[in-house]
Amino acid sequence: MVAIINYNAGNIRSVLYALERIGVAHELTADHDKIRAAEKVIFPGVGAAASTMAHLNATGLADVIRSLTQPVFGVCVGMQLLCSHSEEGDVPCLGVFPERVKQFRPVNGEKVPHMGWNDVRLQRGNDWVSGEVDGGYCYYVHSYYVEAGPDTVATTTYCGTDFAAMMHRDNFYAAQFHPEKSALVGERIIRDFLAV
Repeated sequence: MVAIINYNAGNIRSVLYALERIGVAHELTADHDKIRAAEKVIFPGVGAAASTMAHLNATGLADVIRSLTQPVFGVCVGMQLLCSHSEEGDVPCLGVFPERVKQFRPVNGEKVPHMGWNDVRLQRGNDWVSGEVDGGYCYYVHSYYVEAGPDTVATTTYCGTDFAAMMHRDNFYAAQFHPEKSALVGERIIRDFLAV
């Protein structure tokens, strides 16, 4: 069973629908024991870093997420909150990834947020995403990003910056884009995560 962490974030339902489309048993829950017992965990969402971290800390979910040993997939804000710190609200995050989250600053008249379809370029060292994903297009909606670093398995470019489109460290996997809204490429990525 896949547990989808239920917290004060938007866009969680689209992840449920994506799992329903591919026939995967899942449960939306904030129950600590159910999350810990799940075979896989998805940490999705759209929201502001500071208010979301405040909620995760107040409910004990922050400690639960840090303690998980099964595969965990952070999506969009879920990926950013797995990092050490966010400029959005100047808030410490979960610290699974040591990278820091920064705000986009347009350099060529780009609009922020970065919204719409952009490519995903797999990097050397990727060990969980199918090669067919390389060069595919996924759907992004975000004003903050994680600089490409040692945990980066795929990159995208916006505002003149190569940023982490996907990350992996130990049992934690993450995507800045929304795989559940990214057509066949996104479905392939969800299936790849479920297969790890």
